[in-house]
Amino acid sequence: MGKKIAVVLTDMFEDVEYTDPAQALEDAGHELTVIENEKGNTVTGKNGDAKVTVDASINDVKPDDFDALLIPGGFSPDILRADERFVKFSKAFMDEKKPVLAICHGPQLLITAKALNGRKATGYKSIQVDLVNAGVDFIDEEVVVCGDQLITSRQPEDIPAFNRESLALLEKI
Repeated sequence: MGKKIAVVLTDMFEDVEYTDPAQALEDAGHELTVIENEKGNTVTGKNGDAKVTVDASINDVKPDDFDALLIPGGFSPDILRADERFVKFSKAFMDEKKPVLAICHGPQLLITAKALNGRKATGYKSIQVDLVNAGVDFIDEEVVVCGDQLITSRQPEDIPAFNRESLALLEKI
């Protein structure tokens, strides 16, 4: 049965880090809800290849509405982590042991949420020191699976492994 997956996204996301996982998740029967400040907004990837219509406002959703969280990379997570609503929303998934799928700069939102201490994870090279400082056991591999909850990858080239492990985790829950 398909899972309900929250996607936190705003302008300047890494295009393929949303489009490729979204396609794989939807092809597997999962339902994605793109969440930003305002329902109906259009957010644009940093390469200009992807334009995504926002399904819901962060003010109108709660973590209990979803089975998992997807955090695409690019500049989007850094922008979103300045907004406490997105930080609390993301932290709730970690606290409730729900699957969190974060690629590239995606873990920045979890760093701000102080939700990564003691976890195994990876991320884009430029945030490696931030992850280590947040208490992460950093592993420089294409995909890192931490328990039955956290899936992280480093960059667009890692998307096939990221999708494979994300889909496998969602099958388990």
